[in-house]
Amino acid sequence: MAPKRPDGAGAFPKAVEPPAPTRPDPAQLYAALDLGTNSCRMLVAQPKGNQFHVVDSFSKSVQLGAGLEATGRLSRNSIYRTIQALRICQKKLKHHNVRRMRLVTTEACRRARNSGDFIRHVKRETGLKLEVIQPEEEARLAVISCAPLVSTKTEQLLVVDIGGGSTELVWIDLSKVPSVERPRAIMRLHSGFRPEDGTPFPAARVVDWISVPLGVATLREQFDDVEDDSARFALMSWHFEENLREFAPYESNHIREGFQIIGTSGTVTTVAASHLGLRRYDRNKVDGLRMTTDQIDKVIHGYLNLGPNGRRSDPRIGRDRATLIMSGSAILQALMRIWPTDRLSVADRGLREGLLYALMSADGVLEDGHY
Repeated sequence: MAPKRPDGAGAFPKAVEPPAPTRPDPAQLYAALDLGTNSCRMLVAQPKGNQFHVVDSFSKSVQLGAGLEATGRLSRNSIYRTIQALRICQKKLKHHNVRRMRLVTTEACRRARNSGDFIRHVKRETGLKLEVIQPEEEARLAVISCAPLVSTKTEQLLVVDIGGGSTELVWIDLSKVPSVERPRAIMRLHSGFRPEDGTPFPAARVVDWISVPLGVATLREQFDDVEDDSARFALMSWHFEENLREFAPYESNHIREGFQIIGTSGTVTTVAASHLGLRRYDRNKVDGLRMTTDQIDKVIHGYLNLGPNGRRSDPRIGRDRATLIMSGSAILQALMRIWPTDRLSVADRGLREGLLYALMSADGVLEDGHY
């Protein structure tokens, strides 16, 4: 079945665009940095209508959380790699003279016993002040970044953000929101999961959300002692599902009609790129793609058939992601097995885009309009 993309997919936020023809006014620039368990990523952007234009970006695998499962601490090597990456980010921020920014870190620093020392070390070495955000805000920012991919036919929405150290799931009821207003109602969640009483706008209702302390890196480390590739994959998928028991919608009966899952993560975009057979990643082809369960299963079985050595040499996966793609795939397969839909919407967007939208929205610099 040919992949389909919804109208407007990729319209907001635009994570990759050609450089602006003229040097932007620093007063109009915003930056968002997401330091996760596995990766360090940053965007510098300026408002443009009801979207934003990316001026500069940075992404690097730093494996900040390597060994965290075993020791409870961030290792010296991980800290060194991360600070080297953050120095590059600091130079970009200085080059563009960015004044409005949020620089956040997530699960690895929430869990590590020495995270306070690490954050102070970063400040001394780079001048950057990292902020540890809590799971609810991480989930909320991922949700609002995916709003343009929400179908106007969607009444029940599940947004899944598979990270390096944790996985956030947010279940949203849109059945009371008029169809054309549904993407906009998701955007309004930037102010919180609980809308203020008396709001004149139709509200998206967050039924439940959960942050599972299992991501591609932490789940892989927990089963690192299992040598058989297929057995490790099956155990990881089962273990992740077991951790969803406290998520209220897990045990509920839901109809298939009007249900949508949106997945945002490197795992989801890598699976999508593999499905499309891309030798070189193209965000415009991946963001907004809708994949069926059969298509996802075919890609994952292909990964298993490749084995560890084959995955390392596969250009669609890449060496940085080769050791983590099966743990991410185990999470993805568990999610598609549990809920009543045979399709997944792929989002090449996430925390950085959500941070930028929240900052710009708070400053009132984005125009109102359909996304």
